[in-house]
Amino acid sequence: MQPLSRLTKKLQKRKIPGICNKVWGVFLSLMILVQSPFTVRADDRPLPDALYAGAAVLMDAGSGRVLYGKNADRKLPMASTTKIMTCILVLELADPEASFGVSAYAQSMPKVKLNVKKGEQYTVKDLLYSLMLESHNDSAVVLAEGVGKQFLGKEAAEKPTEQFTREESKQAVAAFAKRMNDKALELGCKDTLFITPNGLDASEEVILEDGTKVQTGHGTTAKELARIMAYCIGESCMKEEFLKITRTPSHSFYANGRSFCCVNHNSFLQMMDGAQSGKTGFTNQAGYCYVGSLQRDGKTLIVALLACGWPNHKSWKWSDTRKLMQYGLDRYVFHSFSEDTKAFPESVLQPVPVLHARSNRLGEQVFLRLRIATEDTAGLEKGTEGLLMSEADEVHVEYRVKQVLDAPVREGTVVGSISFLVDDVVYRQEKIVTAEGAEAIDPGWCVRQIVKRFLFLSEAV
Repeated sequence: MQPLSRLTKKLQKRKIPGICNKVWGVFLSLMILVQSPFTVRADDRPLPDALYAGAAVLMDAGSGRVLYGKNADRKLPMASTTKIMTCILVLELADPEASFGVSAYAQSMPKVKLNVKKGEQYTVKDLLYSLMLESHNDSAVVLAEGVGKQFLGKEAAEKPTEQFTREESKQAVAAFAKRMNDKALELGCKDTLFITPNGLDASEEVILEDGTKVQTGHGTTAKELARIMAYCIGESCMKEEFLKITRTPSHSFYANGRSFCCVNHNSFLQMMDGAQSGKTGFTNQAGYCYVGSLQRDGKTLIVALLACGWPNHKSWKWSDTRKLMQYGLDRYVFHSFSEDTKAFPESVLQPVPVLHARSNRLGEQVFLRLRIATEDTAGLEKGTEGLLMSEADEVHVEYRVKQVLDAPVREGTVVGSISFLVDDVVYRQEKIVTAEGAEAIDPGWCVRQIVKRFLFLSEAV
């Protein structure tokens, strides 16, 4: 794909007439698809028609389960869909009412841009609307520098950003990108690499554990992009603010003697009932990309699309998004795991014998009752209350319980688990604990029992 990208840039420099650009766009789209080992369908649950996107995922936001995937784990550039991570991190790390200065480096960003100027000041709030509604590349860098410099030491943090040299700006952006990558790893996204805060095509040299140097690009997978979106809309402490920004039709503000109006370009918000959030993207390498969410009928669905056509196929991403969302709405319903808990065999919670435990009478066997842990999430190692499932899906329940215990045993001791699996993946695991405790036999207890028995016999005589 790299040679085609270089050829594209050469042709752009020569300023080919408009009709030639259209022809080249169609040719490039076809060549990318031919070059790439994309499959039409990635599993045995085909959509009614093939998707345009080279890589796509439909995800249940509540559980993170992939309901449909096409090249779901293939790493590709993701263009401005990057900005969902930029937005959520800025919301989590900065005060929306704070002001950030503009550096010469931020001013130099290519279109699409707010056209900020060196030395100007903008509030974080206004920059975030600029970032998410209009996808301004310069706003992304202003935000990244303002937050990133806080991680470069006291001197950098206190220096006005508008006074940064180009190198200092790059260091601040790199510090912010590190936080983006740290958050991605925290979410389990191991195939995601953020280099820029705006999604512009970029690459960097990485040294592997064996010392090998490889060139890797700014990119992610459809599955991991959907996972990041699930965090933004459902898990982050700033999820409500993220949703408010990304679903706002327009935002106007006045700053530095100029008036601005940012209009939301996420057309999906008007395409389906329940459309909730989303972000578009495009670069020469990435093609058209999109990640969006929909909430309806008790379901929260996420669609992530990568390499979804090149000019002039801007509408393909909307077609694929609607198709995948409708597929999820029509095929999947919520299934609560509590229904399966009620159906498990009573023998699983049969009292368990305890060796070397004190009893009411010397030599008597002790048994402890069991129960399922109910203290908040203490009984959950992994999980969700339920799962979106189709008629073809089945829940497999596995039980593991110790057959014998050894005293002493405290009340609430974990002795087993109940796991709920779908497609061999554990989505919920509850702990089985003892409902009471048992003390261990010791010499003193034995002496007391012998004395009791002797006295009992003496009284009987």
